[in-house]
Amino acid sequence: MKLLAVTSCPTGIAHTYMAAEALQMAAKEAGVEIKVETHGSIGVENEITEEEIRNAHAIIIAADTKIDKTKYEGLPIVEATVQDAIKDAKTLIEKAIRLEKEKEDIERSSIIHEGRTQSKKGPYQHLMTGVSYMIPFVVAGGILIALSFAFGIHASENEGSLAWALNTVGGGAAFALMIPILSGFIAYSIADRPGIVPGMIGGMLSSQIGAGFLGGIVSGFLAGYIIVLLKKWIKLPKTMEGLMPVLVLPLLSSLMVGLLMIYVIGTPVAAMNEGLTNWLDNLQEGSAIILGLVLGFMMAFDMGGPINKAAYTFGVGTIAAGQSSSVMAAVMAAGMTPAIGIGIATILYKKKFTSEEIEAGKASLILGISFITEGAIPFAAADPIRVIPSLMVGSGVAGALTMLFKVKLAVPHGGIFVLPIPNAVEGVLLYALSILIGSLITAIMVGNLKKPIE
Repeated sequence: MKLLAVTSCPTGIAHTYMAAEALQMAAKEAGVEIKVETHGSIGVENEITEEEIRNAHAIIIAADTKIDKTKYEGLPIVEATVQDAIKDAKTLIEKAIRLEKEKEDIERSSIIHEGRTQSKKGPYQHLMTGVSYMIPFVVAGGILIALSFAFGIHASENEGSLAWALNTVGGGAAFALMIPILSGFIAYSIADRPGIVPGMIGGMLSSQIGAGFLGGIVSGFLAGYIIVLLKKWIKLPKTMEGLMPVLVLPLLSSLMVGLLMIYVIGTPVAAMNEGLTNWLDNLQEGSAIILGLVLGFMMAFDMGGPINKAAYTFGVGTIAAGQSSSVMAAVMAAGMTPAIGIGIATILYKKKFTSEEIEAGKASLILGISFITEGAIPFAAADPIRVIPSLMVGSGVAGALTMLFKVKLAVPHGGIFVLPIPNAVEGVLLYALSILIGSLITAIMVGNLKKPIE
């Protein structure tokens, strides 16, 4: 028996490959062959061929982003999230095997865990698809802007200089594309390729009229669902069907999205966006600390899941204009703390961990300093009652401290590797201290709460 699988998470960094590994291990235990195609940040790897599809018994799609299933038509499909694959790969493998054994005459099957469906459909999946395509633009643009600061905080104002060129590429190009890309691929997730044109046009209009990040999200959903409705409403003769994707759909959808953004949606969303910006700018010390605490809890609660991504997306939105952000500083500090804290715990409390966990702790430490929260997932999955609260407390403290110290960050990713860049971080020593304190709190709590290994 041969099974196939596809894994894909919004960032395409850690969850994608952890899910793939979990499925491979579960398949090996079950005595079945499996090939896993990963949709990571560098593209599709280990791609499934047409011949393998013909010879397969079933396929598992563990994804939080849009996966084109047309190539698997006629093959039984088990759908799940990457978290399901990481935490319960055995059940997914068993379900796929059972589909073949029972010879079920279906194209798709859904696995249901206790009290909840397997995959997050609808708005969450669409938003995460947009975010996954947006993140490389945000990261590349943010780091280029930060590098321009290395020549002086105002060096980019000198037209023709290297600092100006770096800032132009990062802010003028990469950041300018960020909202259109977000909007366009939200629409793509909803309506496939026809959604990209009105989605990106809506996102560009959102940038131009000041509706910003929030407007991009609204225009993406608007464009996607308008395309879906137009496909249902407009029926052309067969001889003219070729006009639908190249003329009718892009023209009508772009017109509708554009007019709605300019005359109806843009103004209130722009006001909301401005209000949010003003609220963040005017936060009093106490309120800012509470916000940092809450963001820290969110970053550590599901370590790369929807709550973590919501906090990260909020942080990215605050630097959309290419400005330093205290919110982004809190988010990145809180996202680094769980994996670093776990790594420190495996060093300080070796009797509480197996030899395999101690080795995994070294990898977790490296992932943590790189701002990859997912390094803590295996430890949280093995002992959630003790580990997750410890991670949340440490991350909450790190987030709150960055707010207390009024640290600001101009980069949306990069971990400690952006700290040496001059002017990328306002208050770099206090920022490093916040991360260290949060990580030590996590390590101490984990070390004291976990029971010794017998």
